Amino acid sequence: MVVKVYGPATAGCPQRVIACLFELDVDFEIIHVDLESGEHKKPDFLLRQPFGQVPAIEDGDFRLFESRAIMRYYAAKYSEKNPDLQGSTLEEKALVDQWLEVESHNFNDLVYTLVLHLMVFPQMGKRSDMQLVQECESKLEKVFDIYEERLSKSNYLAGKLFTLADLSHLPSITFLMGEGGLGHMVRNRKNVNSWWMDISSRPSWKKVRKLMD
Repeated sequence: MVVKVYGPATAGCPQRVIACLFELDVDFEIIHVDLESGEHKKPDFLLRQPFGQVPAIEDGDFRLFESRAIMRYYAAKYSEKNPDLQGSTLEEKALVDQWLEVESHNFNDLVYTLVLHLMVFPQMGKRSDMQLVQECESKLEKVFDIYEERLSKSNYLAGKLFTLADLSHLPSITFLMGEGGLGHMVRNRKNVNSWWMDISSRPSWKKVRKLMD
């Protein structure tokens, strides 16, 4: 049965899920949700995602929302296809979860604020808070310093192998490298840059990028 992914392929959170499904070679269908018209806030969609956010998935009779929960679900469901994504041992799984939490709470929140003030608000004709932008950039520099140290000891965040922890960063760093104009944060750090060149070259992410064009 084909998985239904509700959300635009141009949005970061759906991209995490789509990249994960590509990694696992799972058939899926993208059901476009028009964010500009507020479709994600309408009653029909709120039945799938009560907070009015994307993505949400439908897998037969099973429904799930929140991109990281969806990734974990599929990595576990199809673990035989790519056991490395979630880790194989208890310790490996714990490290994947640890860095997913770091990405969610210490990295993504900062990038999300930058996306709003550097891209979304200008497109809507709203005034951006550039002081807040500078504060987020400063905090993000410190986060990247921690990543640089971690990646000096291992090829990937959770260890020797590519996992969900790395995959989850792909949409946000793509923004920083492109529209955000903050690619120097990556390029100026040897280990972070090598890591980024590696994970962004994966076939799964190249397929996501094609969907974005």
